[in-house]
Amino acid sequence: MDTLTRIRAFIDVVEAEGFSAAARKTGRSKALLSKYVRELEDELGALLLNRTTRQFSLTEAGHTYFRTAADILKEIDNLADLVRENNADLKGKLKVTVPRTFIDADVGQSLIDFARENPQISLEIVAEDRFVDLIEEGFDLGIRITKLDDSGMIARKLSDFRVYACATPAFIAENGPLVHPTELSRIPFLIDTNSRSHNSLRFMEANGDMISVNVSGPIEVNSPLATLRAARAGMGVAMIPDFIARPYLASGELVSLFDDFIAKDRGIYAVYPHRRYLPAKVRAFVDYLHAWFKRYS
Repeated sequence: MDTLTRIRAFIDVVEAEGFSAAARKTGRSKALLSKYVRELEDELGALLLNRTTRQFSLTEAGHTYFRTAADILKEIDNLADLVRENNADLKGKLKVTVPRTFIDADVGQSLIDFARENPQISLEIVAEDRFVDLIEEGFDLGIRITKLDDSGMIARKLSDFRVYACATPAFIAENGPLVHPTELSRIPFLIDTNSRSHNSLRFMEANGDMISVNVSGPIEVNSPLATLRAARAGMGVAMIPDFIARPYLASGELVSLFDDFIAKDRGIYAVYPHRRYLPAKVRAFVDYLHAWFKRYS
């Protein structure tokens, strides 16, 4: 009998807190599990379990062995899963959380393209503007548009990201010249309440100092698409994500302001729980999006 089988028997007994419970859980006899554990102890030359007719406990050596052996066995199982997945067709369910801004914009096409090209994967897309706990809520991964903080997650950058302070040429002519962000405090501003500090905008001076500008205006709405429409209507200045503003800036319908004062420290990221062996379907999805954004940009 191999060592791994004996280790599994030992871990089963410890996790079930007894031979009888482990026998019921695993479908093996109590005598067989006892035999495997005894052989493991003989192999190690150390007593792992204290056994009496009514009590069950780990020895000091048993505590040490259990902690390490359980981790090693988990790594072995994960590695086996990885090999099986890599040698199988991509299939199964993939649950992804994305910002509404992302899925509603042109870049949302990336998810549709992936689903079309991988019909064996069932893609469940949940659009949420709030912060989503991937582990707690059962997501395989998420798309985040942010300055990525150390969140304990693994992240892969898909694309650079920035925002533009946008207004129509007519609005600028009427309220300008607009050469410094502090001037936003005296003119109508169209507020997207998805921003963490939507009434106080932060800009960066040429020397690296950060400044805050308090803004107010005729509209507050949790949608950059709505603030875009209001900006196009000449109602004020709006901070618009680049992947939404791009065509309107290119056509000249909107003009960007204060470009030199807007920090370029954010990106679009795929984030997923920390795990050593990443499921093949998650890896394929992230690789696909990374390549898609290279073509898009």
